[in-house]
Amino acid sequence: MTSLKITKLSNGLRVVTDSVASVESVAVGVWIGVGTRNEDLIHNGTAHMVEHMLFKGTKTRNALDIAQVIENVGGHINAYTSRELTSYHIHLLKDDLPLALDVLSDIVQHSTMPEDEVERERNVILQEIGMCHDTPDDIIFDNYFETAYPKQSFGAPILGTNQIIENMSRETLMDFTKQLYTPSRMVICASGNIDHDSFIQQIEDKFNALPDDQEQAKTPTSYQGGEHRESRDLEQSHVILGFNGVSRVSDDYYAAQTLATLMGGGMSSRLFQEVREKRGLVYSIYSFHSAHSDGGQFGIYAGTGPDKLPELIPVVCDEVKKIGSTITQGELSRAKAQLRSSILIARESMMSRADQNAKAILLRGSIRSPEDIIERIDAVNIKALEKVAGTIFTSAPTLAALGPLGALESFDKIKERLAA
Repeated sequence: MTSLKITKLSNGLRVVTDSVASVESVAVGVWIGVGTRNEDLIHNGTAHMVEHMLFKGTKTRNALDIAQVIENVGGHINAYTSRELTSYHIHLLKDDLPLALDVLSDIVQHSTMPEDEVERERNVILQEIGMCHDTPDDIIFDNYFETAYPKQSFGAPILGTNQIIENMSRETLMDFTKQLYTPSRMVICASGNIDHDSFIQQIEDKFNALPDDQEQAKTPTSYQGGEHRESRDLEQSHVILGFNGVSRVSDDYYAAQTLATLMGGGMSSRLFQEVREKRGLVYSIYSFHSAHSDGGQFGIYAGTGPDKLPELIPVVCDEVKKIGSTITQGELSRAKAQLRSSILIARESMMSRADQNAKAILLRGSIRSPEDIIERIDAVNIKALEKVAGTIFTSAPTLAALGPLGALESFDKIKERLAA
């Protein structure tokens, strides 16, 4: 019997509860289908700055009040911004759920974004951008996305750029929330010791001041591929080699996830064994498949000494070329076991459960039960992996590289290796 209940309110707001009677806490939050891809390029970074500003004051609370009122009862409050989503969430004891809803409804509906706080937070975000630029294995992913999705909001950096943030106005931030923080784009999710009917009543009482929905055309993402090189005086060279992946709604989604796990998802994976264990070419190497609502990316990240680049790149290209025709049943079984266990282990975290449910609603349109997901993973066979590998690895590659790059061969040569 499922513990999941979903109600759509008259204003379009969707409410999801995932009841777990055996725990003493509730993870609850507001997830909004709004992120970097909803920005104009000239206002890149707006979604992330709005996320910061909602913690800086409402009509009845200042920034300290917002933090203290939750921490006074031992709770935790946080938020994040991604390319397609923004989340505001709280984890606290079940008896304090009304307090959590009071705070969440307050910051989402009644944020005032005081001008002095905008100036303060502007400086904080500029520091955050600087920290990201000083972290090679962070900034290389920004470079990768901007190259894979050129001149598109989806590929722009989530944090924005120094120049844009320095000139971001309070009016831009307020207009963004008024236009996009609307009921049909929101999901309120809760996981833990919770009663659905009572929760619905509290939501209807608290979330009654949201702005009216406004139409906004969703521009499809357009994966292009290409190359970005940035030479820096670093100890290591950082490289991402990526390809066009599949979306969350694709029939090949679970095959792509399985392929990423098999190829570079753990210490027993092909890339780790071949590149690190057998050849000692890297400290860190892994593959990933990052899916969004209408597309995805399949990538391989490696951090290596500059002198190892001439050997590393051919080995990685060889692994990419042969993966589609050399998968064994043992590898497949191990990858599926890893995926199954990650799903079940994540369900032990109330916040993880709420987050996954919200993402499923906003990015795919429905929530699949753990049993359904595991059944779909179990159904992946070698033929399915060969099919998805053939689709992914024949797409245009994307190369992002950072660090000492004198020994990194040309992009044309890498494309020749992949096509050979």
